[in-house]
Amino acid sequence: MVYVALAVLLAVLPFLTGAALGRGWVRILDFTLLYVMLALGLNIVVGYAGLLDLGYIAFYAVGAYMYALLASPHFGLHLPFWALLPLGAGLAGIFGILLGAPTLRLRGDYLAIVTLGFGEIIRIFLNNLNAPVNITNGPQGVNLIDPVTFGGFSLSQPHEFFGVSFPGLYSYYYLFLALALLVIFVSLRLQNSRIGRAWVAIREDEVAAEAMGINTRNIKLLAFAMGATFAGISGGLFAGFQGFISPESFNLFESIIVLCMIVLGGMGNIPGVILGAVLLTVFPEALRYIGELQQYLFGRVLVDPSDLRMLIFGLALILIMIFRPAGLLPSVRRRREFGSDASVLAQEQASLYDIQR
Repeated sequence: MVYVALAVLLAVLPFLTGAALGRGWVRILDFTLLYVMLALGLNIVVGYAGLLDLGYIAFYAVGAYMYALLASPHFGLHLPFWALLPLGAGLAGIFGILLGAPTLRLRGDYLAIVTLGFGEIIRIFLNNLNAPVNITNGPQGVNLIDPVTFGGFSLSQPHEFFGVSFPGLYSYYYLFLALALLVIFVSLRLQNSRIGRAWVAIREDEVAAEAMGINTRNIKLLAFAMGATFAGISGGLFAGFQGFISPESFNLFESIIVLCMIVLGGMGNIPGVILGAVLLTVFPEALRYIGELQQYLFGRVLVDPSDLRMLIFGLALILIMIFRPAGLLPSVRRRREFGSDASVLAQEQASLYDIQR
């Protein structure tokens, strides 16, 4: 019954949101679903396999630029959506393997630094590959990207079914929702598979996992490839939805935000990751109204809304990490780990108290 109610809510959510808050918030719902797919992809790398990746947004950029360059006047090619999305996902997966191969022996901070450098290299390449041969159009980006189209059915145009009007934003919402549900299904199947258990074994103790016969090299490469594939799918959808992309859309801050979604929601737990993606997409946008709230309460704006918005956002992140270090919806394993740490600390404090007495 709960699943039926949830399905009905998701089906009517864009109409409820559009009627109550306006179509701008329906657009935010669309981006929320994109971030859900991104976060679930990074969750495979960070949450399951325990590989800290700070350049994850580069795979998002690869998928987006693959779609944009082959579905725009830039090269004069206008390939169909059904061909572009798998191409972008496949190319992103290949880039994931290229990143994972030289980092197999790196862990922790060293892995984070290398992946950070990889993400910045991709962004700089996209920003400068406009000379001597113009490939990416440099900092000007790629515009006039073809919208997502199935045959003659374009999602950017309004359509009417059974007397109900579906604007383009609503059509994109249902496409993104269907693909997000597919990504969730694949993530659940991976989590409960032998591969998922191998990822968890590597995360807990790579040496012990290798001693038990797990091919850590192939399993880690598979984690990078799967996570990058999900990012490539999201990137292609983003390019078709926006109609314009530039290197500035794929900076380090985006990687950090996606990582925060996982950590704050509950690393390794799919419902927690989804919750983190929803909160960190919607909450910053809701804080844009802080200026109107000041005007209503005090009659004037006391603090610049943009500064106060990011201040409140950062403070909320700090408070969550202090009071919910395992995340808002942690997995059972992670909850036990934090519980055991707390019990060990209590025992040590009790022993210290006895010694002092």
